[in-house]
Amino acid sequence: MAKKSALGRGLGALIDNSEDVSRGKPLEGMDEIELTKIVANPWQPRSRFDEEKLEELAASIREVGVIQPLTVRKSGDKYELIAGERRFRASKIAGLQKVPAYVRSADDETMLEMALVENIQREDLDPIEIAISYQRLIDECKLTQESMSERVGKKRATVSNYLRLLKLPGEIQLGLRDKKLGMGHARAIIGVEDPEVQTKIYHEIVKNDYSVRKVEDLVREMATPKAVTPPSGKKAVMPEEYKQLGNQISAVFNTNVQFSRGQKGDGKIVIPFKSDEELERIIAILDKANTKE
Repeated sequence: MAKKSALGRGLGALIDNSEDVSRGKPLEGMDEIELTKIVANPWQPRSRFDEEKLEELAASIREVGVIQPLTVRKSGDKYELIAGERRFRASKIAGLQKVPAYVRSADDETMLEMALVENIQREDLDPIEIAISYQRLIDECKLTQESMSERVGKKRATVSNYLRLLKLPGEIQLGLRDKKLGMGHARAIIGVEDPEVQTKIYHEIVKNDYSVRKVEDLVREMATPKAVTPPSGKKAVMPEEYKQLGNQISAVFNTNVQFSRGQKGDGKIVIPFKSDEELERIIAILDKANTKE
């Protein structure tokens, strides 16, 4: 029977897989390690921590100790943190000298994967931190979006949506990190190509506390060309070459693409889909086209 991948099933699956050294084979089991000998994980995807929540965790640690051991790897005379940075920071705040930790063998790629898997399971990790982590795995571990989705246990469309956030203007990305808008708002804004217009919409969201539905409607209105009344009551005629182009696009995506053109040459192309699976197939076609470029 084929061995099932531990990735995508949580950090525990990665750590407890004792058959694969690169996936966290124990060196010494659990041990008490001095905090001064532990250094932060350089691959840690989380860059900001809620100080108030750290204080709450520190208070709990003072009361009952560290319930869940940290996970580290040996690095010279130090230990690099693989998982448990919140517990590590809170333990220092609590004034602990030593903490329980599992000592594991892990290469740099595995450390990044472990840190990512642990962190994306937390609700307080913001979308930009997740997106940056996905991008780092793609860039530094040479993964495709397809293999990425398999490793983290997410649909390919979900991974793609997070990565698209990194194309937004820096101000909007900062707004996401500061929770001035949500993932739904950002996904709607991505539908607008002009960065200046994207930023303008973002300011409107912050100013008027727009709902996601309101932003979607706003973007849809901006993307829909205004109706043009042909002179002398004549209906605009679609040139033959445009009809052929519409048919070609429909053939490429294997769906009934809606292609329209106004009297002044403006128009729109709408690619419909009926399910998440069909959307992922369309995204794959677009990604393939971008790769060729």
